[in-house]
Amino acid sequence: MSTKVPQNNEDQEIDLFLISKSIGRFYDRINSSIFRLIQFFVRNWIIVLSLIIVGFGLGWYLDSNKKSFQNEIIVTPNFGSVDYLYSQIELIEAKIAAGDTIFLKNVVGISNVDAIQKIEIKPISDAFKFVEDKEQNYELIKLMAEDGDINKVLIDNVTSKNYTFHTITFTSNELVDNKRFIEPLLKFLNSSEYFNSVQKIAFKNLQQEITQNDTIIAQIDNVLNGFSSTVKNTSKNDKLVYYNENTQLNDIIKTKQYLVSEQGKNKLKLVSFDKTIKEINSTLNIRNTKSVNGKLKIILPILFLLIFSLIFLFRAFYRKQLLKEKLI
Repeated sequence: MSTKVPQNNEDQEIDLFLISKSIGRFYDRINSSIFRLIQFFVRNWIIVLSLIIVGFGLGWYLDSNKKSFQNEIIVTPNFGSVDYLYSQIELIEAKIAAGDTIFLKNVVGISNVDAIQKIEIKPISDAFKFVEDKEQNYELIKLMAEDGDINKVLIDNVTSKNYTFHTITFTSNELVDNKRFIEPLLKFLNSSEYFNSVQKIAFKNLQQEITQNDTIIAQIDNVLNGFSSTVKNTSKNDKLVYYNENTQLNDIIKTKQYLVSEQGKNKLKLVSFDKTIKEINSTLNIRNTKSVNGKLKIILPILFLLIFSLIFLFRAFYRKQLLKEKLI
């Protein structure tokens, strides 16, 4: 047993020596490769500098002439028009992809069709607003989350289409303005005869509800004022006041609180109920820097140098293999 231990130690020392030697050779190869790369660029510095200048100039020219802007419109669809809104945006996107300029000009009303490159719509996730004062929505999310991830449930079409706000995003190759692009688009989205009829009825009903609630609140105030006057007169006579549960005063106060809260919500609804697809805000002409947009002045010089290096490596490899063939 004692004779095997020194042998094992010796083997381990040999292994460590080989490993350290291999690591040393690896670093030597890296250093040699870096040196050859530097030597390559120094030897061909005129070509390298020319490629950088040409690539930068060409990239700057393309970046200046190939402009791309991101435009966003936040809207809220009323009267159950979410699916209608999404289908209309999908229709416009299909017409843009098909190059149907007649439809886009005559039906949608966009004058400069060539400026629009892409359009899409996405919901603005707001789970708290979705379940606010809507117990059925909360129960729906709970039920759907039992069989899956809650994050996936919140972005699922069934859930996300019922959010209050949605963003219409379209890409353009020139600066856009409200008059030529936003107004015609919103006019087209609000051109449905069915939803226009629904909007008129819903707006009128909401106004009547507000008026009726104001009347009921005023009547409740008269009842409460009358009760308050009775209490004051009784206190002057130094007599005890007994509360009669049949008056249901507590229910009256709760009813008033509920109606006041509803009036606040109804007046807010009144602001957006004048249109089926109501514009909330629009942000136009955001310079698009995604992908290679605006970055060609940096990408092209690197690309040119990479192509030049690959050509040089290919030529070196070819010559080396050709020399081997001749020696054979």
